Amino acid sequence: MTKIAVLDDYLDVVKNFGDWASLGPDCDVTVFKHNIASIDEAARLLAPFQVLSLMRERMALPRALIEKLPNLKLVITTGGRNRSIDVAACTERGIVVCGTRSADPAPTVDVAWWLILSAARNLHREDPHMRAGGWQEKLGFSVGGKTLGLIGFGNLGKRVAAVGKAFGMDIIAWSQNLTAEKAEAGGARLVSKDELLAQADVMSIHLVLSDRSRGLIGAREFGLMKKTAILVNTSRGPIVDEAAMIVALQAKRIHAVGLDVYNVEPLPKDHILRTLDNVVLSPHLGYATQGNYKSYFDDTIEAIAAWRAGKPVPRKIDND
Repeated sequence: MTKIAVLDDYLDVVKNFGDWASLGPDCDVTVFKHNIASIDEAARLLAPFQVLSLMRERMALPRALIEKLPNLKLVITTGGRNRSIDVAACTERGIVVCGTRSADPAPTVDVAWWLILSAARNLHREDPHMRAGGWQEKLGFSVGGKTLGLIGFGNLGKRVAAVGKAFGMDIIAWSQNLTAEKAEAGGARLVSKDELLAQADVMSIHLVLSDRSRGLIGAREFGLMKKTAILVNTSRGPIVDEAAMIVALQAKRIHAVGLDVYNVEPLPKDHILRTLDNVVLSPHLGYATQGNYKSYFDDTIEAIAAWRAGKPVPRKIDND
């Protein structure tokens, strides 16, 4: 019997995506709906399984955990990139690691713009106010004619910029390796990091989390921003110094922050961010679409079947 664990199915929908029965009666699939918080708990719960299906980076797979999983043979992560897997440790143990395709090319752009517009027009406040019987509560502003600053100007940054152009925004961009030519080709103007922070009315982060980007936006950076500025992060939580961000929000140093990502996920129930009215909160929905889930789990089932048949497993992951 091949025992398969599907992790972090927060929405309880995984079994609706993909033909799990096609794996045959000798495969036993267990779906975990909650996040497994510690290595010790994960080791206890996951020790019997030969296959782990990870939902992106919701649960890390470090060496310390891999060493406690004696039966593990195959790891599949949804999507093509996952830096939270210790691939070297898996390779040493002969554990196969692979990824899946994504059906939707840039679903995070939807969420980034929802966060921007909600923060600008106070929609996150107006909705509960309306449901409580109220009417207009707070005056917002239009993004039309404002300056949009993209921190990171790859595929997602360029797509966010294209929407900003449709609103008539002035687009500026910065990243460590961005050139003036590449910025211009994407419809933006290259500026320095400090210039972007000082000039932008709306800033949206689109960088991969790395040693260079961790803590990139801290107290100094918040001090450079306009008091009317909006900062949106749909990339990874630790790119922004959370403590410095909370101080800036409490002091009304900037207008608002929009977040789809956090240092700890799921965000703890008693986290202070849940109490601040100048934060728009989204529960890491950037990649969570029906199209992506179908692609993720069709490919997961294909990878399991290929591995069981002794064939090469497709779609190696990028964790650089």
